[in-house]
Amino acid sequence: MYNAMTAMGHAQPSSYSGPIQLDGAPQGTKILILGAGLAGMTAALEMRAAGYEVEVLEFREKAGGRCWTLRSGDTYTELGGATQNVDFADGNYINPGPWRLPHNHYAVIDYCRRLNVPLEPFVQTNYNAYVHRGDAFGGAPQRMKHILTDYRGHVSELLAKAVDQGKLDGMVTQEDREVLIESLRSFGVLNDKNAYVKSLQTSDYRGYDKQAGGGVGAAPIPSDPLDPSEVLQSRLWTMLATHETMNHHAPMFQPIGGMDGIAKGFEREVGDLITYNAKVVSLQQDDSGVTVTWEDTANGGATRTTTADYCVCTIPFSILGQIDHNLSSSLANVIWGMPYNGSTKVGLEFKRRFWEQDEDIYGGITYTDQAITQISYPSTGYLSDGPAVLLGGYTWRGADTFKFNAMQPAERIEWALRMGEKIHPQYREEFKAGVAVSWHKVPWVLGCSGIWEDRERDYEDAVAIDNRVVCAGEHLSYLPAWQEGAILSSLDAISRLHDKIING
Repeated sequence: MYNAMTAMGHAQPSSYSGPIQLDGAPQGTKILILGAGLAGMTAALEMRAAGYEVEVLEFREKAGGRCWTLRSGDTYTELGGATQNVDFADGNYINPGPWRLPHNHYAVIDYCRRLNVPLEPFVQTNYNAYVHRGDAFGGAPQRMKHILTDYRGHVSELLAKAVDQGKLDGMVTQEDREVLIESLRSFGVLNDKNAYVKSLQTSDYRGYDKQAGGGVGAAPIPSDPLDPSEVLQSRLWTMLATHETMNHHAPMFQPIGGMDGIAKGFEREVGDLITYNAKVVSLQQDDSGVTVTWEDTANGGATRTTTADYCVCTIPFSILGQIDHNLSSSLANVIWGMPYNGSTKVGLEFKRRFWEQDEDIYGGITYTDQAITQISYPSTGYLSDGPAVLLGGYTWRGADTFKFNAMQPAERIEWALRMGEKIHPQYREEFKAGVAVSWHKVPWVLGCSGIWEDRERDYEDAVAIDNRVVCAGEHLSYLPAWQEGAILSSLDAISRLHDKIING
């Protein structure tokens, strides 16, 4: 999916080049911002700094939107009324939304720097983690390093033999042929006969049957490569490319203590501008200003009205489409017609770090063809005793996500355990607590991220300033589902709005 998105320009490194400069804000001009996610708080921070009077209305009791962390003692009620009480040990958490920061998402990294949000490494790639398919190798999970090294070695051997037999003479020169053979020997760990075989050299990449040691009997014993046909037919190689896409290049980061550290960093700066528990029910504009009607859910649902000169609306279109408004027909049609990705995340807490203690897996991700798609191991707390939380499932679109949507939280957790134990037999015995969030049932979003595929013609209508209202958020970016997309969308929107205000 990400390869396809990259080809379409949807998954590329950030275009951020530094803090924006908004100068010359007319005195007394008020900006109303709807939503205190990262897009909304970015707008609030920068527009107040420019001299605007700013007010923010937020549906939830806290800021952050999808930048959200669940910890011990938290309670979450999804659409339909199912309530989960998080029973993790103190200090443990799960990020139901964003959970990692690519190093080339320059805007969010810069705001973390400016807002003093400490970061730590997020381990994306661990060659000692597993790749797994139920129809490959008898359903037994395989170490990623074995599949990666053996696939590369077998393919390199085939290509080297084709070159050596002159089958590519029409495509490579004699000079290139010699260099190509040399590169394949290096890349595929081939011997001087261009063969990928059991040896100390190949085992230095895929691992040994017996590691080198010290003293008597310390010599290493090489391991046997997997059968080339079995590696090919397993299709486990399809799970190796994610780490090579630009949004997953090492290093990656995460805020220390949970992703909501970013939201809290913004909130420290603009929290005084935010009215919480404000459910927007109407957005109206005319040539003189904007009027928003909202319900004060913390005080019995009392109806309030707020006016402003202009509005930055970061409410997801999945929600905005249900709010009374008089936005232009071109924008309204995009809002009503935008589909949203579904996604489910399951956080599982276990009594001990069996993946470290029993299987030598320290961080990284295991991939599987089961509905949970992956298991992500914590990137912190290595070698510690006591409970730890891993991401036991992360669905992205497709039928599996809809199946999880239809379940109650306890069923989702059970599914994650049932599938996870096919990879880690310790699951049942070590399981302690769990929480499962299905994003189509999250009341303030009703979906994971906006979908633009095959609808790019609507994009310009969606991002255009609509009289006195401009919309922003991850759903109005070419970095969907990433926090970087939300911030870049906001910076672009407020820059254009500011230019309209001062220049007419």
